[in-house]
Amino acid sequence: MNRKSVEMIKEAYRPLKVTMKGNVEILQTTSGNVVIKEKKNNIRELYDYLNSRSFNAFPPLVDDSKEGVNIFSYVKDSNAPKEQKAMDLIKLTALLHQKTTYYKDVTSDEYKKIYETLKDQITYYRYFFEEIYNESFHSVYPSPSEYLLLTNISKILAALNFSEQKLEEWYEKVHELTRYRICQIHNHLCLEHMHDNCLLSWEKSKKDSPVLDLVNFYKNCYFDLNFSVLLEEYLRLCPWSEEEKNLFFITISIPPKFELKGSEFTKVKNIRVTLDYIYKTENLIRPYNTTEQEKQQRNFNQ
Repeated sequence: MNRKSVEMIKEAYRPLKVTMKGNVEILQTTSGNVVIKEKKNNIRELYDYLNSRSFNAFPPLVDDSKEGVNIFSYVKDSNAPKEQKAMDLIKLTALLHQKTTYYKDVTSDEYKKIYETLKDQITYYRYFFEEIYNESFHSVYPSPSEYLLLTNISKILAALNFSEQKLEEWYEKVHELTRYRICQIHNHLCLEHMHDNCLLSWEKSKKDSPVLDLVNFYKNCYFDLNFSVLLEEYLRLCPWSEEEKNLFFITISIPPKFELKGSEFTKVKNIRVTLDYIYKTENLIRPYNTTEQEKQQRNFNQ
């Protein structure tokens, strides 16, 4: 952040109080509070585009004329429960994607690039987990973290195998498609960026697949929220093709890595986080991955 510009702004506003929150400075003034943020992209151009698409759920830009920084109106956070805030966020995200959607003509290379990126990620993660497993397997007296990994490695590898199998099926269906959905994505969705029905922090926003926004949001909130309800509401407001839904499920099915550093308690906790992620992701995907025969059997049993 340009400190010279920041000091000039403070001199002009003469704030009663300055509060640091992450990488931003909040100035409390007699005429209202403002936020100083580092200038990372052309926010005014982005806001003009969003306004042209009838989407205005973003903090007002007060001044972008200062070198290296932008000044925004301060948007106070609400005291709404996290579940309600998450639902408001998912509805705004669906509206954003719906209002800015268009379809780009592409060649098979576009889908091949996605396929190869995910394929490489799955291969790398499988190598990572198998290496740690082999080290634990040869331990004469396994520690609690090693024992936890040894007894659950099949679950981790099964998640990777599922992702790889579904990726192959997905690519077989999409590699000859010639259109690709694009929209303006926020690209940094989390509950901390949702204040009073307004999405904050648009510095990472770009035009890309809407799937990316939902992947990021899921990874940020899977543990604390019932994402199945949020996903159902999003798809009701902004329907996806089967290919887009499958790409989302493939991507989130790749389990996160963990670090085996620190105390034994920390190591166990880190492995447990990965396992919890796998179980929660399985529960989210299962209703969408059930065959028609299984659905009929389940309804019959009920």
